[in-house]
Amino acid sequence: MTSSLLRPRGRTRTRPADGGAAAAGSCAPTRILDWRDSRVGTLLRDLGVHAPGGAPAADAAAGPARQLEELRRAHRWISTAVRPVYSVQDERPVSEVLRRGRGSCSQRLAVLESVARASGVPTRVRGLLVDGAFWYPRFPRLRPFVPDQVLLAWPEFRIDGLSPADHPTAPWLTTSELFGDLHALSAASGGGFTNAGPETLFEALSRTAIDWDGTTACPARGSGAACDLSAHVLADLGHFDARDELFARHGQTLCRTARLVAEPFLGRRAAGA
Repeated sequence: MTSSLLRPRGRTRTRPADGGAAAAGSCAPTRILDWRDSRVGTLLRDLGVHAPGGAPAADAAAGPARQLEELRRAHRWISTAVRPVYSVQDERPVSEVLRRGRGSCSQRLAVLESVARASGVPTRVRGLLVDGAFWYPRFPRLRPFVPDQVLLAWPEFRIDGLSPADHPTAPWLTTSELFGDLHALSAASGGGFTNAGPETLFEALSRTAIDWDGTTACPARGSGAACDLSAHVLADLGHFDARDELFARHGQTLCRTARLVAEPFLGRRAAGA
């Protein structure tokens, strides 16, 4: 049994009339995606990311293959250098996540977005309301305190030059496809995402299909989990130019009081602990 008492009040979480289809994304820094901070600059230099400054790169060398490789390299770095925890402060600036060296799945995705924007790749997010019961395997003894709705900001990257035949949403590439086509990822061994143990959504997207739309056929095998997670989606809130806009309109997963109470404990608790 999940709880609706922890949800922010006074929020209507429904899809806008236009579905957010007009969200053009941006390379601009935001309060959360503060890529002009020196910590993000140091990360860019360590990664050897090209075209810093947030201006879309125009040279031929900055094609989709190179941009994809830079994002994958950044993902691998974040996976190993930013320790996964259960932080509930989705609006924490990326610079602060890097300073702490730990972050939730949402916060680590924000770090990846910051790298993209700083290197000239515009980003936007898709807002998804996911059934809180999806997180039961992580909190078996705390089910009454699991929120009934979890607000997920799922990033997309604008990479010009993608083939529409291979990517129907081109030029936008969803985070789920960062490491390959969903159908190819769903055919890999190991099964889908279990939402249990040390692996988070952030790590899982590099090895398996994270399918929120029910477009893949990944049978439950090995891990006992399928790739199709669409049954857990309560609502698609559409697209937003930045995660800041999504949270401003719909609030974070937990109300402010719940975040203040939970963060000191969950913000240090390692994923899978």
